[in-house]
Amino acid sequence: MNPTLALLESRCSTRVYAPAPITDAEKKAILHATFRAPTGGNMLLYSIIDVVDQELKDRLAVTCDDQPFIAKAPWVLVFVADFQKWIDVFEYSDVASLPDLEHRSTTGPGDLMLACSDALIAAQNAVIAAESLGIGSCYIGDILENGEIHAELLQLPKHTFPVAMLCFGHPMASGRRAPRYTEHVVHTNHYHRLNAEELEEVSRGLAETHAPHGLAPGTANYGQAVYRRKFASEFMREMNRSVTWWMERWQSQ
Repeated sequence: MNPTLALLESRCSTRVYAPAPITDAEKKAILHATFRAPTGGNMLLYSIIDVVDQELKDRLAVTCDDQPFIAKAPWVLVFVADFQKWIDVFEYSDVASLPDLEHRSTTGPGDLMLACSDALIAAQNAVIAAESLGIGSCYIGDILENGEIHAELLQLPKHTFPVAMLCFGHPMASGRRAPRYTEHVVHTNHYHRLNAEELEEVSRGLAETHAPHGLAPGTANYGQAVYRRKFASEFMREMNRSVTWWMERWQSQ
């Protein structure tokens, strides 16, 4: 296995950090690798907020589902899908004067998807670059929640969307890699919807992979466990409400 594949194989989320700081040189190297990520039309449809204020970290640790380790992370970056900067560039460039064009008054869902893709690809470059330097990381998807609060805390303008937050730090100890159940993930030529026999196989395989010591009380199978813990949870209700708010805001005039 070559070093890159070995790095990808060994990577796991880091939530407990050693006191060793992340140096400016390491941060610079990670950000350089981040900016080399693929990007739609070479537009870099994202911005990165470096959270250096401890009070802001403390607040985000609460608003992002009460996770105290966020406040203790040596380096916290918020990856923002960002079309606002291009809207501002377009206005500055007087694009309204261009002839023979059907001009647009605001951003749409396609712009949002492209910007989210750009931001997440860049974030993963940062994760792998950090890992190569012995620096662990943890994605915080909860930045999508509490939209009204996070928009104010981070002073995010209309055509932005905080798609991910990353906590970085040197691991206190070796982490435990989460297993992956990968059967029926890759389809050939077209989407294949699982039949009853395959669903039984997947249900059994998921339980054996992710719950080898048994399921949570009150659940008969792994599908029920995930439904209770994730899909029907209070935090997913809040996330869906908040993301709806973000999307409506994104497309507003």
